Amino acid sequence: MSDQDTRTESDSLGEMEVPASAYWGAQTQRAVENFPISGTTFDRRFVRALGIV
Repeated sequence: MSDQDTRTESDSLGEMEVPASAYWGAQTQRAVENFPISGTTFDRRFVRALGIV
């Protein structure tokens, strides 16, 4: 990413580059990098069923 695409956020662990368009800060960015998500999504019917329960 270029400098224009990121902003610098800081927390108790230090500074972290976060995407400029992100609504989160340094701690969440660390989690995003440390725990990658597979991209698998739930079917809408499943999500609706959880909401009903």
